[in-house]
Amino acid sequence: MTSLLIAIFLVAYAAIALEHPIRINKSSSALLGAGLLWSVYALLSPDSHLVVHQLNESLAATAQIVFFLIGAMTIVEVVDAHNGFEVITAHIKTRKLSSLMWLVGFVTFFLSAVLDNLTTTIVMISLMKKLLDRQEDRLFFAGLIVIAANAGGAWTPIGDVTTTMLWIGGQITTLEIMKGVLAPSLVNLLLPLAVVAYQLKGREVVAPVRLENGDLPQTTNFERNLMFFLGIGILVSVPVFKTVTHLPPFMGILLGLGVLWLAGDLVHRNKEEMDKRHFTLAHALEKIDMSSIVFFIGILLAVATLEHTHILAAIASWLDRAIGRLDLIVTLIGLVSAIVDNVPLVAASMGMYNLAQHPADSFLWEFMAYCAGTGGSILVIGSAAGVAAMGLEKLHFFWYMKRISGLALLGYFGGIGVYLLQTRLFG
Repeated sequence: MTSLLIAIFLVAYAAIALEHPIRINKSSSALLGAGLLWSVYALLSPDSHLVVHQLNESLAATAQIVFFLIGAMTIVEVVDAHNGFEVITAHIKTRKLSSLMWLVGFVTFFLSAVLDNLTTTIVMISLMKKLLDRQEDRLFFAGLIVIAANAGGAWTPIGDVTTTMLWIGGQITTLEIMKGVLAPSLVNLLLPLAVVAYQLKGREVVAPVRLENGDLPQTTNFERNLMFFLGIGILVSVPVFKTVTHLPPFMGILLGLGVLWLAGDLVHRNKEEMDKRHFTLAHALEKIDMSSIVFFIGILLAVATLEHTHILAAIASWLDRAIGRLDLIVTLIGLVSAIVDNVPLVAASMGMYNLAQHPADSFLWEFMAYCAGTGGSILVIGSAAGVAAMGLEKLHFFWYMKRISGLALLGYFGGIGVYLLQTRLFG
C-alpha cells in the first residue's frame, strides 16, 4: 500500500508542478490525487473506521484554513470594489524610476504582510500599468513585486498561505514569527532592490496616457477610506482576536466579515439595488479565486494521507540520517519550492516533524516560514504571486529566470545568512 500511495502522490505532484506545460489545472490534479489517495487507503486498510476518523480530523484542520482564506480574500475584494487601495496609490508620485522602485518595493513588502502576497501582487502590478508606459520597465517592476510580496508575506501569520498554515497548526505564534523573520525578509527584499535601483539610476518614469473610465460605479472619499481602513483593521486584528479568545483564526475573520458586511449595507442602504450590487459582499464572493481554494483543499487532504500512513515521518527520519542538519534540510526545501508549489511542501513538513520534538516557535518552524515563503521567488512558477504576475504582465519564464532569478537567489541566501546569524547571537 505504501508504494502505491507514494506513486499516486508523486504523479499528482508532478501534474501540479507541470500545470502550464501540460495545460491541466492544478486544482483538478490536487482533487484527483486526494480522492485516489484516500480511496486506496480506505480500501487497503484493515480498519475502515480508523480511516474515517482520520479523514474527519484532516477535514476539520483543512476547513479552518479554507474558511480563513475565503474570509480574507472576500474582505480584500470588498476593499478593492470601493477603490480603497487608492488611499495608498494616490500618494505614489515620483519621476525617477529608481525612486519609484524603492517606493513600490516597500509598499508591496508591508502591504503583503497585512493582506497576502497574491492579492498584493495583483494590486501592485495593476497599479504599475497606471504608472508606467514601457513594458520593459513594467516587467522589471513585476519581477521585483513578486520578490517583495513573497518576502513581505513570510514574516506575518496572515501574509502567506504557508505561514497561515503554520500559524493555524500551532507551529508559530504571531509576535515570535514577526520578531524572528522580519529582518531576514527585509534583507531578502533590500539586496535585489539595491541592485535593480542601481541599474535604473538616472532613468525617468514614462507615464501612460490616462483615460477616464466611467463604466464602474464611483465611490466617495468617505466610502474609500472607511472600507480600506476597516478592511485592513479587521485583517490586522485577527491575530489579536486569537490571542485574546483562544479561538481559531477563522472565527476572527468570519466575525470581521460580518462587521464589514454590516458597514457596507449601512453605507449603501439608500442606493438603488443595481447601483450598490458592485459593492456588496455577495459580489465580492463571486470574484474570489475559488480555483485556488479548491487546490488548497485537494493538496492538504492529499498530504494528510501520507501523514496518517506515517510516510512523512519515515521521510523525515531518512532526511535526518542522510543530511543530519535541520538548517540544510529547510534551505533545500526552500530551493525546491522554486520549482513546485510551497503549500504542499509546508504541509508535508508539518506532517514530517511533530510539535513534541519541535515545539512552537522553534528554529525549524521559523526558518521553514522564511525559506518556503521566499524560495518561491527564485523561479516565476514557484509562488502564487509569480504565477499571477505571469498572467497579468505576460512575464515569461525564461525572461524571469534570466533577469530576476539571480536577484531572488541573492536575497534568499542573504536572508538565510541574517537568520542564522541572529539565531546564533540571540538564540
